[in-house]
Order: sequence, then structure tokens, then C-alpha cells
Amino acid sequence: MQMASEEGQEAQVLEVRGLQAPIRACCDLVCPEDLRPGMVPPCPGAGSSANGGLGGAGPHPLFSSSVGILSTGAEISISPEPAQPAEGDNVTLVVRGLSGDVLAHSWYAGPTLSLSYLVASYIVSTGDETPGPSHTGREAVRPDGSLAIWGVLPRHSGTYILQTLNRQLQTEVGYGHVQVYEILAPPVVTANNTELVEHRDTLRLACSSPSTAEARWFFNGDTLPVAVRLGLSPDGRVLTRHGVRREEAGAYQCEVWNPVSASRSEPLNLTVYFGPERVAILQDSTTRTGCTIRLDFNTSLTLRCVARSCPEPEYVWAFNGRALQEGPDHLDISSMTSAQEGTYTCIAKNPKTLLSGSASVVVRLSAAAVTMMIVPVPATPTEGQDVTLTVQGYPKDLLVYAWYRGPASEPNRLLSQLPSGNWIAGPAHSGREVGFANCSLLVQKLNLTDAGRYMLKTVTLQGKTDTLEVELQVAPLE
Repeated sequence: MQMASEEGQEAQVLEVRGLQAPIRACCDLVCPEDLRPGMVPPCPGAGSSANGGLGGAGPHPLFSSSVGILSTGAEISISPEPAQPAEGDNVTLVVRGLSGDVLAHSWYAGPTLSLSYLVASYIVSTGDETPGPSHTGREAVRPDGSLAIWGVLPRHSGTYILQTLNRQLQTEVGYGHVQVYEILAPPVVTANNTELVEHRDTLRLACSSPSTAEARWFFNGDTLPVAVRLGLSPDGRVLTRHGVRREEAGAYQCEVWNPVSASRSEPLNLTVYFGPERVAILQDSTTRTGCTIRLDFNTSLTLRCVARSCPEPEYVWAFNGRALQEGPDHLDISSMTSAQEGTYTCIAKNPKTLLSGSASVVVRLSAAAVTMMIVPVPATPTEGQDVTLTVQGYPKDLLVYAWYRGPASEPNRLLSQLPSGNWIAGPAHSGREVGFANCSLLVQKLNLTDAGRYMLKTVTLQGKTDTLEVELQVAPLE
């Protein structure tokens, strides 16, 4: 009789396929759409699983499995394999801890045992499966109660509930959770401006992605420095830097990621303009800013201007406050004379920051050059050429001077310059000699008889008299 009773119960259960009929066949249990986690079906005397099941007097406790899956009961656990599926993977919700001889399985994709969430019901003895309203065409219930889902999509993420019915007409419920991670597309980084001025402009970078995945930033291929991370928005999608600095110029990238996928944007290059700073004047790679450079007479000098600046600055050179040239970073001084003594200034201008800086040096003739001497130019002229007897280091407080052809006597005087600045010819003047304010003497159209000794006599305002002489050589024409 007992066996007939059990067979009758199983027949009654299998008579109506699907979940509602098996549950209603047991002492008027409530329908699955009426069941919610924590509810106890009013089935007097019906047993349950070891934790009290749905036939006990209390709610079903929830616990978390080792992979973070929620379930009810002390025995039933549901875990997805793989544990972190990617979009397109085949996933199996594996059931462990079923008790008794199960007659039917019903799976729900939702937070409650509601018919609208029913995926499928499965009769173990016949292998018949009946799809429910939440069936997507990708699910199938296996004989062991596991649920297979082929080619999962992000919409398959969520809570899954398994309800079972055994031969004792007892029900058990287990809970599980599936998180399907999408394969991420590269995000896009945009900026309010990619060319900024240091300490003046604000940088705003935005990471745009259709995904809600977490975002992280990279700078020149490395993770973002701590100082820059302080400017991140709470969601990590916006980077803001007030008063941007030159160290923050470079390539920025944003990466969105989840446990199964990561995708990084194309780099966005940021330029930070600054300067000019530390403007300096160099002579042969040596900094001479603020110094006095002394040169020998008739020598050359190249001054070079340098500055720390982005972009490279524009340069302007000035001599004693008067602009000389604009553009090159260097200035050439050739054939140094007393007329080129003075202050040389380099002005560096940044066209982006609109800032400028300057440096200066003083250039003087050396002490040796100040000593008065006569230098023929050219040194050995040819018959028929002109020659200038150039005077180096002539006295600045000069009163008068006189040139002589031979000893310093009146018959040999070529010319004299008066305090008025005019010069007058002397007894030995041939009509080919010209005097200059710097005491130099020009002799035009030389002949062989012009060779010989020349003497210069100078008198200063203080009455100091100096006499110099030079031997002129004239080469004959070949």
C-alpha cells in the first residue's frame, strides 16, 4: 500500500508538466508566483531540506558561497562556471547539495519566485523541459538540475533561483548570481585644450566610453602619478588640474576595464608652455651674464643667448640700449675697436606665454689694447695701394696730435689736428695724406718713396705728451 501511494503521488506530479502543477499537487502549496525568498508555503506536515526548507516554520536563510554566490539552505549551492564569464561565453549554473530523489527542477531569472521570471521547468523522469516567460532561447536545464546558458549576454546578469520538488513532495530553493562582463571597446580621451600655459591654464581631460566599467588613467605609458590622481572625479572619468605645470606635459591615456577585459584609448598629447627662464649669455659655452668681457684690439667675439623656454623663444640683441638685430640666438662682434665697447643685452621673448627675460654683458678692450700703438692696415701694402696707419689706444682726453715723415720736427710735419677737430697740412704734406679723429693717418696711392719711418705726437688736456713711431714698408709692383 505504501508503494502504491508513492507511485500515485509521482503519477500525480508527472501528470501536469511544469512547475505549477507539481507544487499544487502537494497539499495545496502556494503557486511559485506567490513564493518569495523568506516565505514558507502552507503545507502542513511537509518536510524540507536540512535547513528547514520551504516546509518549515521560518524564512530561508541566505549565505554566500566561496565565489560570492547567494543561496538558501545549508546544502544547496549554485555557482557559475566560469566564475567570471565574458560576453559570448557558455555558462553553466552548477548545482551542488541537492537532497532526496528530485522529481522536478524549475529555474527563475529574477529576484523572486514569480511566474514572470520563470526560465524553464524540467521533469527528471521524462526529461521534458517546458520554457517559461523569461526563456531567451539560450537556456537548457540538465538532468542534474544545472542550468546551461549558451553565448551569454550582459542582460543575462542577475539573480537566478532554483526550486526543486522531491518524491516526498518537499521543495528546496537555492539562489545564485551571475555577472556577465562585456568585451570593452576602446574609450576616447578629450581635452578642453591640448596647448596650455603653465600656472595659468586649467586642464580638463574626459574619458568617454559607452560602458560603465571602471576607468583608470595612464601618463606616458605608466600609471598616473599620485599628485595628478588627486584631480580625478569620483568616478575616475574626469581629470582636472588647476594651474597646470610643465611636468604634466606628455601623453595621456584612459583605460576601461573589468575582470575579463581591458581596453585603452589612443594617447592624447598635452603641451605646456613656460618661460623664458634663466636667460644667460655664453662665450665659448661659459656663462658670462653680468660679467665684463675684455678683448684685444681687432679680435672677434661671438655671444650666444640661451634660455629655458617652451617653445624656443625669439631673441632680440641690443647695444647700449639700442636694438641691433632680431631672430638669431647669437651675436658676432668682429674687429673689436673702442667704438664697440659697451653693454650688450639679449632679450628672450616667448610668443605663447607672452613673457620675456633678458641678460647683459659688458665688452671692453683689454688693458694691453689700451696701450697706444700704430698698426699699418694692410701690414705690407703694395705700390699704388692705400694704407691706414691705425692708432690703437689713443687717449680719450686728446687735445691735439701731429704726424711726421721722419723725425718729429717742423719740416717733416705731414699734418696736425686742432682742438676744433679740423686738421691742417704741414710742410711735408704731399696732398695724399688724411687725418682722422682717432689719430689714424691715411696715405693714398703709395709709391716706393713713401716707405720709411712715421712718427705720431699726441698731447692730452692734462698736457701729457706721447710719441710713437712705425716703420712702413711698401712692396714694389711685380
